[in-house]
Amino acid sequence: MTELNVHGVRVPVRAGEVSPEIWDALKSGRYEANEARRVRRAIRPGDHVLELGAGLGVITSIIAAVEGVRVWSFEADPRTALLAQRVVDRNCGGNVVFTNGLLAAGPPRSVSFYQRADFWMSSRFAEQGPYEQVIEITSRDIDSFIETHGVNVLVMDIEGAELELLQNALLPGVERVFLELHDHLYGLAGVRAISETMSRKGLIYDPRGSSGPCVLYSVDDGERNFDEEIAHAS
Repeated sequence: MTELNVHGVRVPVRAGEVSPEIWDALKSGRYEANEARRVRRAIRPGDHVLELGAGLGVITSIIAAVEGVRVWSFEADPRTALLAQRVVDRNCGGNVVFTNGLLAAGPPRSVSFYQRADFWMSSRFAEQGPYEQVIEITSRDIDSFIETHGVNVLVMDIEGAELELLQNALLPGVERVFLELHDHLYGLAGVRAISETMSRKGLIYDPRGSSGPCVLYSVDDGERNFDEEIAHAS
């Protein structure tokens, strides 16, 4: 087994456990590179973070390295979850609870999930491209989970499902949401709908933690001076 260093995270993985495309991205450092650079700006010491769509657990491990943070991380794809658990075990202490499962808005229901060879394309959408198989996953209510665990930060990369989730979830007590937009699935109209939904929840597009499709929405925390900005980015 090879142990790769991906954005400072130790990733024990065999080439045959992921697709050639993902293997190349891991070795070159392209894997979740934008997210890895930006997610630190969404996290502060002591945060309670809910992560949806953990992938290999690289972003999970970056989040968990922040002082005093607690993380609850979910990955819907059972094959990917096995690899992510290995990465979390290798890099994180006792501050991460990792679950193979799916959170959604509303009461539990059966959700179709389409598995693809490139796991970063696995999603709830058949129209996203050819898939290997479809599995059924029983969802859990995201708002109940947030309230139970005192979550104040939501991080997610869920391949287009963010539009429906954000439009229907209340997100009680959430102060920051960091996500990857998937405009190829819902167009610019969907991007606008997400921004309007966030605004109604009191969360504003925050350019300090956003870059391209990776965007941060935050409650208004007032002006931050230049020295504080540099310190928070380091």
